[in-house]
This record gives sequence, C-alpha cells and structure tokens, in this order.
Amino acid sequence: MVEAKIKTGTTTVGIVCKEGIILAADKRATGGGIPLRVLNKDVLKVIKITDNIAVTTAGNVSDIQLVVKLIRAETTLKRIRTLKEPSVKEVANLLGTILYQNIRQFSTIISITAFLLGGYDKAGHHLYELTPDGAVMEIADYTADGSGSEIAMAVLDSLYKKDTNINEGVKLAVKAISASIQRDTASGEGIDVFTVTKDGVKQVFTRKIDTTITV
Repeated sequence: MVEAKIKTGTTTVGIVCKEGIILAADKRATGGGIPLRVLNKDVLKVIKITDNIAVTTAGNVSDIQLVVKLIRAETTLKRIRTLKEPSVKEVANLLGTILYQNIRQFSTIISITAFLLGGYDKAGHHLYELTPDGAVMEIADYTADGSGSEIAMAVLDSLYKKDTNINEGVKLAVKAISASIQRDTASGEGIDVFTVTKDGVKQVFTRKIDTTITV
C-alpha cells in the first residue's frame, strides 16, 4: 500500500561558511498515512557520498536509499574512468540527472527525493540544492528543505551573516533545526550537524531529545 511507505517529513539545512559547508538535519522519520506516525526516532539524514562530499536527505526513504547507492556507484565509476576525483559540480549534476530520470518514470508510487549537497574540491567549497524534479541550483549563502524548511529559513534569514565561520555556522544550524522541531510535527527527536571542509566530511554535533516521562 502507498500509505505504508515510510517518508521523512523533515528539516534539513545547508549553510555556506568561510571555511566550508554546514549540513544539518533532524532525526525523525514519519509515515503511515493520515495522521502521521513516528516510525523511527534515530534517522541519520546527512549521508557521506565521498570523502569530501555529503548530502542531506528528504523524501521517500526507499527512494533515498536507492538514489544514494546510485550516486555513490556513479561517482566511483567516474573516478575509475578518469583517474581523478570528480568535482562537486560534477557529482551534483550526476545526482540531478538521476532525480530527473526517476521522477519521470511511470510508477504507481512517485519517486520524491530532495537533497542538499555540500562538497569541497580544488575550486573551494560549494553548496547545491537538488529538487525532486532534478533541478540543480548552487547556493551562495544558505538554504533549507523539508516540511519544516519555512521555519528554519526564518531563523536563517534573521541570523545569517556573510563571512560566517564554521563554529558560528554550526550554532546557527542548530538554532534553525531546533526552531523547526518545536513547530513542525514531522521534524523531531534530535539534531545532527556535519561540516564539509578541506579536512573532509566530519560530524561535529549530535543530540537526541529525551521525550520519556517518568513518575
């Protein structure tokens, strides 16, 4: 049944900093039709693609898992064929092509997946937004995706500054995701934050929310 397909109503954030890219997301997976049910409370929605590229994920979980496998395979093949590391722009365009093809294939269940892609290469650091229809857009400052994105964007609009450093970016990402968790029912359970810099992809913050009540 379509309603049994797990979806990630979610909040993901990408921020451009002086030294690199911040990628952050909540940890809740929801699904089961209407009303939504919390199906998983510990989902990692920031995924490493290569040593210097990572993505945040939003959409149908099964489709996300397939697309991640495909982009990892395509990136590996490109590295083998060219004998060099693919640029962030090349990986973003490969991912956009996969999304474009997936959503246009006839299926009773439409493939809905969206990604924020952060990477570091010889040209510096880059942030891209990839929408379910395959559009690829480079982001100069910050962006958010998922069901709680409007709440997160309000925080980013208010507090983001040009030349933000990595430490400031991490704190801003936590504030943006935290605001969404408080108001978006499909986002919750905690926050994961990753940095993508010349030192590679690193998880720099993780926090789970304890909602257990005891007497």
